[in-house]
Amino acid sequence: MLKDAQGLTLTASSAEAVAGFDHTMAGYLKYRADASLRLKAALEADPECGMLHVLKGSFAMLAYKSSFVPAARESAALAATLTEKATPRERAHAAALAAWAEGEMDRALAIWSGIFTEHPHDLLAFRLHHFCAFWMGRADAMLTAVEGLVPHWGTGDPGLGSVLACRGFANEEAGNYTVAEAAGRAAIELDPGDLWAAHAVAHVLEMQGRRGEGIAWVAGLERHWEGGNNLMHHLWWHRAMYHLERGEHDQVLHLYDTRFRDLASPVTQMQPDLYIDVQNAASMLFRLGLQGVDPGDRWVELADKAEARIGDCLSAFTLPHWMMALTATGRWEAARRMLAGMRDFAGANHGTNAPLVARYALPVCEAVLRHARGDHAGAVAAMRPALGGMYALGGSHAQQDVLEQLFLSAAMRAGLTGDARTLLERVAGRHAVPPARRVGYAAAARTVSH
Repeated sequence: MLKDAQGLTLTASSAEAVAGFDHTMAGYLKYRADASLRLKAALEADPECGMLHVLKGSFAMLAYKSSFVPAARESAALAATLTEKATPRERAHAAALAAWAEGEMDRALAIWSGIFTEHPHDLLAFRLHHFCAFWMGRADAMLTAVEGLVPHWGTGDPGLGSVLACRGFANEEAGNYTVAEAAGRAAIELDPGDLWAAHAVAHVLEMQGRRGEGIAWVAGLERHWEGGNNLMHHLWWHRAMYHLERGEHDQVLHLYDTRFRDLASPVTQMQPDLYIDVQNAASMLFRLGLQGVDPGDRWVELADKAEARIGDCLSAFTLPHWMMALTATGRWEAARRMLAGMRDFAGANHGTNAPLVARYALPVCEAVLRHARGDHAGAVAAMRPALGGMYALGGSHAQQDVLEQLFLSAAMRAGLTGDARTLLERVAGRHAVPPARRVGYAAAARTVSH
């Protein structure tokens, strides 16, 4: 009986196929750009391994691009057939992928949770749960999952660093900064090239206002990121966020052009409209705009991509970022089509995502449009009902911050000091650094306090 690196039974034709599965999993867990190439080689070794097709479908879904969903459904169907005589754990993986591809995220999360509860070393189930719970704004589910898993892992267990990295990020999002930083740093000690662990600590430093440490943290680890995927861009975005807080706009734009939105980078060219890269770029340009910084023509390529993705609502949190690009370039007709596409999606779909788009993404996108057109009171009115629940769109506290700055900017420009005060109190209750010491909030904090 063949077993994978975690000691779990893997129904495969050969030890070579198992090695290919393990190699692919290592690439996925460590955010390496060649993970799909590793998977292709593994499938050549064993085209009838059900778990390899689970990985293939999962990789398609991880892109959060609606045009990839049919391929994921095809992989899920094939995985279900190929695992009919495999272990119950492998059949459950195929079922979770099928649920995910159909948009039934609650069912997928429940299946993954069942898998790693019974098999605490099943890193695929755990990491997919961690990822999807995050992009649904469910920090509580992330934390419950990882803290339940930690007692089953010990020093020397292969994959421990990935568990510690997830523990770091889940605790950071829950506000447990001491636990989060310790876990992230412990993972980096095991592997300084662990991008998710570096990311967890970067978030702690952001939330605690430790900007100089943050810049040094990211810069000091870069040499270990050879072969990394787009998560490198997100880490460079974090570095730019520290510089933004210090008013170092030239540094921010330099990092934009040469690191996290380098259009000539092979990693960018592999997926030029990847959701996380779009979020990084649009949110930074929007923040800079609020500070009066001229972004030049940087919005144009984002707006071009936004027009091509109208109607694609798979990543609810990315939608306001697409809208920022459209409105920043004055593409009002495209912006209206985007809103119409979101309404159509919300009305025609029954999965977990459709109500989130309707309740939160749609009003936030309408607020982006109204803000850009100078209807600031209208922007506040559109966004106000969504403010308390927009965490369900996913994104970290650091990422959701741009939506909070949008609301605050609209409220201040409309003279709605009560709404501005509500927003300032909201962020003060979550962020260790008071609004008066944060870019994007300080001017409003001074005005509202008088």
